[in-house]
Amino acid sequence: MSEPLLRALTRLRGVVLDDETLVRAVASGRQRGTQPPWRRVELRYVDLKAGRRLQVTAYDDAQAHTSNHAVGDDATRALDDLLDQPFGNWHVETSTETHQLRVTKKGAAVVHTRARETEQEVDHDHDRDKGRLLAEDDPVFRALGLSDHEGRMKPSRQGKYRQVEEFLRILDASITDALGKGQLRTPTPEEPLQIVDLGCGNAYLTFVAERYLSHIRDLPVHLTGIDQREQSRAHNQKIAGELGVDATFVSSSIGDAEPGVRPDVVLALHACDTATDDALARAVRWETPLVLAAPCCHHDIAAQLRKRPAPAPYAMITRHGILRERFADTLTDGLRASLLRLAGYRVDVMQFVGSRHTPRNTLLRGVRTGSPVTGGSARHEYDELVETWGVRPRLGELLDRS
Repeated sequence: MSEPLLRALTRLRGVVLDDETLVRAVASGRQRGTQPPWRRVELRYVDLKAGRRLQVTAYDDAQAHTSNHAVGDDATRALDDLLDQPFGNWHVETSTETHQLRVTKKGAAVVHTRARETEQEVDHDHDRDKGRLLAEDDPVFRALGLSDHEGRMKPSRQGKYRQVEEFLRILDASITDALGKGQLRTPTPEEPLQIVDLGCGNAYLTFVAERYLSHIRDLPVHLTGIDQREQSRAHNQKIAGELGVDATFVSSSIGDAEPGVRPDVVLALHACDTATDDALARAVRWETPLVLAAPCCHHDIAAQLRKRPAPAPYAMITRHGILRERFADTLTDGLRASLLRLAGYRVDVMQFVGSRHTPRNTLLRGVRTGSPVTGGSARHEYDELVETWGVRPRLGELLDRS
């Protein structure tokens, strides 16, 4: 049920200004036909030497900008300035409730409020692990072998920890936006959010995603990991048991994957070469609302480019091996993004922190719109690009068969 936006924001204003119960608030997205000054803003209260402050961290496309405001008039002014901005979604967590506000196309508000199963402790520590979304002493990192028995991240695993943190920020923002816009259903304990990880390997990011969403975001989730290796399945199931995680792991190829549930979120993180195409094709076939894929090892298109001369006037691009490989990466992911759009997804190509095994740092985020593009300029651009370079994208072949 919708209500006037001003009335809903005024109600949330009082919740955010309660420095004893607020866990955090997040503003993101945009209202129709507008553009806020920030991509995303996070608010929480911190205790400094000078007293309690409302900490506001605003993100643009390049970096984070943090400011602290004294509780009282200063904090109220800072919050009112943000409430005046045309954000499309507000996600507010308190010690006892979570509130999700979405602005409709007509400028009204739809608010969902849910009580927490257990009261969450409010942390006002300013030095809380440098603002990490998931602290390094969290039990999940010990179970995965990333931190030692005292909860300190191992020096050799700092790169993986940075990767985890960046992934969580993207996942958090993506799920917040999709829930706010009604593109993801609101999960309940009876019908949790179904997350399926295709080609999960040892499931580092999968377990971390479950931990963050269930324990920090307080979202009911069920995890399904699929990997071709039986060893990975057995290892991951053991870790899930140790952590008490509601998870299922299956030994199967991505192409034959049958998770037994209808996925709400599909992850494909560093699936090698055309395994990413297999994962994207499965997600499209399942009509998955939210897809996050971090491609790796773009061999297929690179091999096709080596077999034929480059079209004029682009010979210089493929004459040198290193340039040809980099161009193949870009061409592959550009074609994937185009195919997802044609299949009815809004696609963002984002920077992502690569693992220590690969310099790849691209992530494709697809949000299903339900409106496939069947013709027009988008289809023409894709066909022309494929014909110009004489390539046959694996994802295109898979989608044509479905």
